[in-house]
Amino acid sequence: MTGKLLLCATIACLAGCAGYTLGPTPPTYMKGIKRVAVPILKNASITPDVEALTTTAIIKQIQEDGTYEVTGVDQADAVVNGTIVGVDRTKARSLQGNVLASAEFNLRVTIYFRVERPAGPLIAERKILGETTFFVGNDIASQEREAIPLAVQDAAAQFVSFLSEGW
Repeated sequence: MTGKLLLCATIACLAGCAGYTLGPTPPTYMKGIKRVAVPILKNASITPDVEALTTTAIIKQIQEDGTYEVTGVDQADAVVNGTIVGVDRTKARSLQGNVLASAEFNLRVTIYFRVERPAGPLIAERKILGETTFFVGNDIASQEREAIPLAVQDAAAQFVSFLSEGW
């Protein structure tokens, strides 16, 4: 009697784990894709030189995630095409005693992504918003340029989460 009870308990414990798999589980639209290519993104914003920075951040984030291998377009199962739509700065907080002067800004980078098969059919598309904040000093333009990589990194992390996890 004790042996049968122990056997039933063991089977019940093992049956509870029957649906789990080891390793990455990509979303449905990325099934069968192992290698992705990331050509340099297009820049439709007025901010210069952000396309190389953004492309590099996306490739590094994909490599850190480890779900997909980054390759050239000729070897890839999917190609990530992106367009940087805007880099926008908005006032977050004003100086105490002077509502016209800013003490802190929000910086938002908007990127539109399309994931396609090399032959052309669309797999997925998404608009990603990367955000950060920065404080105002003597030179707002240089402080904004220093904040752009942080917003780009936020957008890259969100995009790779969308690729590997579906959200």
